[in-house]
Parts: sequence; structure tokens; C-alpha cells
Amino acid sequence: MRYLVRRIGFLLIALWAAITLNFFIPRLMPGNPAIAMMAKFHGHLNPASLHAIEVAFGIHTHENIFVAYVQYIGNTLQGNFGTSLSNFPNSVTSVISKALPWTLGLVGITTILGFIIGTAVGAIAAWRRGGVLDSVLPPVFIVVSAFPYFWIGLMAIWLFAITLNWLPFLGGYTETVTPTFTVSFILDILNHAVLPAFTILITSIGGWILTMRNNMITVVAEDYVKMARAKGLRPRRILWQYAGRNALLPNLTGFAMSLGFVISGAILVEFVFNYPGVGFMLLQAVENEDYPLMQALFLLITVAVLVAIFLSDIATAILDPRTRNQE
Repeated sequence: MRYLVRRIGFLLIALWAAITLNFFIPRLMPGNPAIAMMAKFHGHLNPASLHAIEVAFGIHTHENIFVAYVQYIGNTLQGNFGTSLSNFPNSVTSVISKALPWTLGLVGITTILGFIIGTAVGAIAAWRRGGVLDSVLPPVFIVVSAFPYFWIGLMAIWLFAITLNWLPFLGGYTETVTPTFTVSFILDILNHAVLPAFTILITSIGGWILTMRNNMITVVAEDYVKMARAKGLRPRRILWQYAGRNALLPNLTGFAMSLGFVISGAILVEFVFNYPGVGFMLLQAVENEDYPLMQALFLLITVAVLVAIFLSDIATAILDPRTRNQE
């Protein structure tokens, strides 16, 4: 219980610090987002028009900083992040809610699959060290993971979409199709997700293979693994219940951080494939100087990472009781 209370306290303090930084950083930046946006389309504004736009956007240039901070905390707890400048008059929350499912479905699933496949391959490769699997797969995937996301994506588009014409490569679904909850529409979404998912998966597996393999090589040499072998336990049981379980623990924090960054999406991949996810939205928000949207996305990413690390700590404490006994 003490371990859980300490972790919850750390999470709350970190969340408060993230919210506070997210409040002050945009206000320390020079310029006025209303002027920056409207000047692109309507030129310079007179003071009355500018004030009206600032009120509509929720931008207050002469606000009391303490009152504004308290209001910001309250609005954040209610999920109210203001109005999106580039999607006016839509709220930031509604804009993010449209893109978030796309990123969770694409990047989230591929991140989990990459971790599972990479961890399994790394464990088996270390268990059969020097074999065919250990000699071929880890080096190949590690070399592939060294290539940038966007380069792999462009090569996949060139081969599978342009040359072979097997798969589509733009958007989340066919523009001429009406979004409906039907089997044909779901299949169309999955068809568009194949190439970006393949790009993320092929470039992420190598890191998990390498780290799990290195952890397993160390764990296999431990006395309790030797004792399990001396007792005549089945090799598969020793691999997964003894060696694999303990070798997995150092990877949990990295996996938790990867899950946290799922919210940000694979920005380059979503940009290359014009995929309507949060990563592509974040890039557009930066280009359009949409400060409220950027602010909400940065906070969402931070919260996701902190919560993922918190869950990782809890999972580590469950799998390894020695962790919580050290508190």
C-alpha cells in the first residue's frame, strides 16, 4: 500500500507540474496568435476587430495571471481547452476527439504488436543463442530499424502502392466512401492502414529484439535458471516463466513510454501517408500557429506518458515483489 501511495503522489505532482508548464510556456512566447492567424487571410485588423477575435478565441492579453491560472486548472480538469484557431469555431476537445481514434487504432495496435513480436523473438533468439534464428532475424531487424520512418514509408508506397498497385496510401479511407459503421467501410479503413502500420511495425521490432535478447542472455546465466534446469523442468516453462518473466521487467518502462507516446502518433508516418491522426494534426497545428490545439496536444501527450509509466511501475511491482519491498 505504501508503494502505491508513493506512486500516486508522484503521478499527481508530475501532472500538476505538466499543467503548470503548459499554462506558462505559451504566455511567455512573443506575438499574438490571433494576429498571426488572421493576418494570413485578412491582413491587419483594427483594434475593435482584433479584440472581438481575441474574445472569441479566449485570448486575453491583459488578464490577471493568477486568476487565469486558476481558471485554466479548472477548465483542464473539465476537459475544456478552448477554441481551435485553425478550426474555428470548433472546440479543441471536439477536434482532438475526431483524430484520436485513428492514432490509437493505428499506432497503438502496431506498438503493442511490435513489443510482443520483438520480445518473443528476442527471448527465443537468446535462448537458442548461436542458432539460425539468433543469427538472422536480430541483425536484419536491427538494420531495418535504423532507417527513418519516412524513408521506409516512401519505399513501401513506391513498391506496394505505385509499382504493384496492391494497396492505397493516402488518407484513412476512400474519400468517395461515406463513413458508416459497416463491414465494407471497416475493411476500407483496414486496407488504408496496412502500409502505415507495416512501416511502424517494421521499424520498431528491432529495438525490442535487441533489448530482450541482451536481457535474456544475462538472466539465463543466473543461478535460479540453472537450478530450474537441474530440476528437470520443461525448457519452455523455464524460458517463459523463469527467464522470460525476469528479463521482461527492464523493458516494461520503455514499453510504457512507447504506449504513452502513442497519443502523439508517428508524426512522420502520418504525414507521409496523410493519415488523419493526432500526429498529423499536431504538425498542422504548429504550421497554423494554433496555440490552444498545440497546448492541449502537448498536455495530452504528457499525461499519457505519465499514466503509462505509473501503470508500468504497478505491473513491475506485481511481477517482482522485491521492487515494492525496497520502498
